[in-house]
Amino acid sequence: MSGAEKVVSVTGASGYIASWVVKLLLQRGYTVKASVRDPNDKKKTKHLLALDGAKERLQLFKADLLEEGSFDSVVEGSEGVFHTASPFYHDVSDPQLWYMISKTLAEEAAWKFTKENGIDMVAINPGLVIGPLLQPTLNTSVEPVLKLINGAETFPNITYRWVDVRDVANAHILAFENASASGRYCLVGRITHCSEVVKLLRDLFPALKIPEKCADDKPFTPTYQVSKERAQVLGVKFTPLEVTLKDTVESLKEKNFF
Repeated sequence: MSGAEKVVSVTGASGYIASWVVKLLLQRGYTVKASVRDPNDKKKTKHLLALDGAKERLQLFKADLLEEGSFDSVVEGSEGVFHTASPFYHDVSDPQLWYMISKTLAEEAAWKFTKENGIDMVAINPGLVIGPLLQPTLNTSVEPVLKLINGAETFPNITYRWVDVRDVANAHILAFENASASGRYCLVGRITHCSEVVKLLRDLFPALKIPEKCADDKPFTPTYQVSKERAQVLGVKFTPLEVTLKDTVESLKEKNFF
């Protein structure tokens, strides 16, 4: 489906997932109204303005989640809104926990609001999102991969729900373009323990120093399954983890993170 002559909005556009959403929307011909906290902050906007089609069809707007009404101009006249913005507080004891809480509460509020106002809504719920970075800064979800390739002595006893950022961005657009899309879509490409991930990284990058020992002597955390059926019906084709890991590491290298 082509987005020619269609206008959509993306909130938090300078973020990891949102940057890919913007990129894929522009590739499909959409005009994108994108919100960022400060359009004049080149570190946050340069990678967006450099995207193919950005000069003709990307408009940046200043908006802040904590300022009521600041998103009005962003969403006005749009056929759809890709809402990815979420507050992330660093001055708390566990910022990742508060980030997850904020996402949960925001989704609850969104379902309530859309139901009360007759708005069609779909929620995309990804696992741990990795893959190449468009933005110049390191995001939290890619950090575990960087640690494994950047001198860590041990790997954590953790089972991860991996998914490629490009698959997540594509799922957002498929959900918008598919009139039958509804409810929540869990996006997990593959579930593996970190011990399997370090093996894959060693095979992909034999020259890198990859940890061989687990951080503790406890039994490995179990793996499990998350159904892909709904996502696949939507049209999502999951990228193999080997490809995603390779592209993630090469992107981190290109951006001089190690």
